[in-house]
This record gives sequence, C-alpha cells and structure tokens, in this order.
Amino acid sequence: MSRPPGRKQENHKISGELFVLTYGALVAQLCKDYEKDEDVNTCLDRMGYGIGVRLIDDFLARSAVKKCRSYSETADMIAQVAFKMYLGVTPTVSCSSAARNEFSLILDKNPLVDFVEELPAERASLCYCNLLCGVIRGALEMVHLPAEVTFLQDRLKGDAVTEIGITFLRKAEDRKHRRNK
Repeated sequence: MSRPPGRKQENHKISGELFVLTYGALVAQLCKDYEKDEDVNTCLDRMGYGIGVRLIDDFLARSAVKKCRSYSETADMIAQVAFKMYLGVTPTVSCSSAARNEFSLILDKNPLVDFVEELPAERASLCYCNLLCGVIRGALEMVHLPAEVTFLQDRLKGDAVTEIGITFLRKAEDRKHRRNK
C-alpha cells in the first residue's frame, strides 16, 4: 500500500518513560527465561549488537557528522552526539591508556535505570544495562572500528557512577596503514 501524495513521513517517537518501562519488562522476562546472569548478560549484549548494527545508519543520516580521525574523536562523538540524541544524556569521556585506545564513558545519570532501585541479591552479577554495550559495539563494528565494550562500574551495584569502558581493538597505526594502501 502506498502513501497518499503530499503526506509527510511522520517520525514516531515513544516517551522515555515507556521505553524505560518496556526495557525493564524485557530484562525481567530474560531473568525468568535464564537462570544464570551470564546468560542474561549475553542475551542483552546480543540484542544490543543487533540494534547498534541498524542504529548506526540512522545516526549517520540524522547527525550529519564528519568522519572521526582518532579514537578520541570517536569516543567524544559517541558521548556528545549519540548518547544525547538517543538517551538524552551526555556522559563524560576519559582516556584510560597511554596507547589512546581505551576510553571510559561516565554517566552521572543513566536513564535506563530510572525505575530501578537496586538489583536483587540473587542477581548480583547481572549487568542490567548490558544492551548499551552491545549497541555501541555493533555500531562501531559497522564503521570498521571493532571494539570491546564492557561495564566497569554500575550504580545499581553500589558504585558512585555508571562507567562503560570502550577498548578499540586495532591500533591507530593499523587503521592509517590500511587506508593508505
């Protein structure tokens, strides 16, 4: 079925609260389906990866960003543009290695946990927001930047902040060398 001529395509947005509640229900269902937290974490990461693979196209089209020239620029772009665009927050970025390939995104406020007070004691190793790690990893891989993305700190586990670690797996020199061939 085609659209009537002259009708604009509508951007359908859901409220942040609805998204957060739906995400909470998803995590709760996964906890019922899987006994081990590691299995839930893996499932959330896999789901996030699939989202990231598709979300990068939307991000590049809507943000009109230029190509990043360093891992530092890439980490800043993730924090200042992508997180702001999709989650409404801007994490702080810090570099944690001399090789300049390891970065931390530090979230003072994580919107995915707005309605979560704490994790149950029997779910101590659950990474509630592991979906975010998968999203970042999937999006980076689609722009040929393989990375390892993990939670380093989590407020739900009693830490002062939520911190996501990003380690780019290729050295910057490897990227330059491949581009010049």
